Amino acid sequence: MASRALNIPNILTYGRILAVPLIVLCFFIEGRLHGSDLARWSALLIFIIASVTDFFDGYLARIWDQTSNIGRMLDPIADKLLVSAILLLVAADGTIAGWSIWAAIIILCREILVSGLREYLAALKVSVPVTWIAKWKTTLQMVALGFLLAGPAGDKVLPYTTEIGIGLLWIAAIITMYTGYDYFRAGLKHMVDE
Repeated sequence: MASRALNIPNILTYGRILAVPLIVLCFFIEGRLHGSDLARWSALLIFIIASVTDFFDGYLARIWDQTSNIGRMLDPIADKLLVSAILLLVAADGTIAGWSIWAAIIILCREILVSGLREYLAALKVSVPVTWIAKWKTTLQMVALGFLLAGPAGDKVLPYTTEIGIGLLWIAAIITMYTGYDYFRAGLKHMVDE
């Protein structure tokens, strides 16, 4: 059991979870919420590394036959922690504001609702597989969050970095609604039969 919990794919997942407070810490290094250029570039670097581990943990687990229950449980949790923390962070520092907050709310609500649905269905011994569009949704969210983390610091290098991030966030939110509907449609027959 211990060897399964400490295999390389799981260590990558643990690292992704540990990246969350490090990314937030970048914005609080001065003792208050402040997205200086250095904070943003540091947070973006940590985020990129964490995002890359999201691909490799599952890939390595499959090719090395090192899948584990703890890995299957923690992988989506790590994704949700990373996405949620960054959405809250860029909302708190004003990178997204006004109507753009709704895109973040849609994403956060869907993640919580689907997690609850998965937990409910798991108790019924029903598995809802992850679809390809859900994987693309996660990838699009990660790209949008990368642009938003760079934010004003990125605007100095690539004009409209923040606006690109906001646009991608809205596209991700629309796909998020679709995939959320897809999960609920798949799970609804099990809820109605009760």
